[in-house]
Amino acid sequence: MSHSESELAVSAAAAPPGRASGDTTLWWQGGALLLLLVFLYFDILRKLAVDWYNDPNFSHGFFVPAFSAFVLWMDRKRLACIPIKPSWSGLVVVVGALAILIAGVLGAELFLSRTSLIFLMAGLVILFLGWQHFRAMLFPWACLFLGVPIPTIVFNQITFPLQLLASQFASSVLSMLGVPVFREGNILTLPAMQLDVAEACSGIRSLMSLGTLAVIYGYFLEPRIGRRVVLALASIPIAMLANGFRIVATGLTVHYWDPEKGEGIFHEFTGLVIFIVALVLLFGFHGLMTWVGRLWAPKKA
Repeated sequence: MSHSESELAVSAAAAPPGRASGDTTLWWQGGALLLLLVFLYFDILRKLAVDWYNDPNFSHGFFVPAFSAFVLWMDRKRLACIPIKPSWSGLVVVVGALAILIAGVLGAELFLSRTSLIFLMAGLVILFLGWQHFRAMLFPWACLFLGVPIPTIVFNQITFPLQLLASQFASSVLSMLGVPVFREGNILTLPAMQLDVAEACSGIRSLMSLGTLAVIYGYFLEPRIGRRVVLALASIPIAMLANGFRIVATGLTVHYWDPEKGEGIFHEFTGLVIFIVALVLLFGFHGLMTWVGRLWAPKKA
């Protein structure tokens, strides 16, 4: 056997087994880590899916992980070009995430338990891939928080002021339209009946759903990060304004048409229509932003 033939034989015999052994070890490690995550978070994720399904305030949660996964898939070529530089500092993040998980489980606080998984994912990325990879994944990672229902105590602190603001807005508009109305807190008293601007009518549902859609819409249709942020922030007053007009529409229906029509299926239908109007307003605001940007852009000589 010649010298060149012996080299080929050695490379054919030695290189593939080593590579195959490394790949096998990596797969075993990944599989063991996945089983551990399933063991720790299966019940937590199951309850999260149940909340998404049963609570209309957070029904948009099903789209959040799908959107984050899609963003990562679209960036897969760019991520593949980033050098892998594992960092032991990721272990600190992992330990912190597990501490949050323990605190959430012992304190029966679902928000802590659920967010601990998001922090744990960040720690694992830093630990095995490095900070550069995590920075590249920062946007889809941060979007995952949009799918976690906020704590009940925080939710209540947000909804009641929104109820008062919506009822005050509706009372002012109805008065301008000639409808006699007396407001006491979140209660609107009309000649035909009394309207209670309840928690479901606070606008928190449309606020959270529209905010999530604004983030997704901005990612696909707005290349500039600054405008994406403005678009997401603009969804807050747009959702509040749309919800106020929903209550106005209900008051007009009760006063001029039929009090019974202001409740039930018709009320739910107006909620859907107003949400569509809010989407149109969001698209219109984006169009206005784009037009103003072109107007003020420096013209080429």
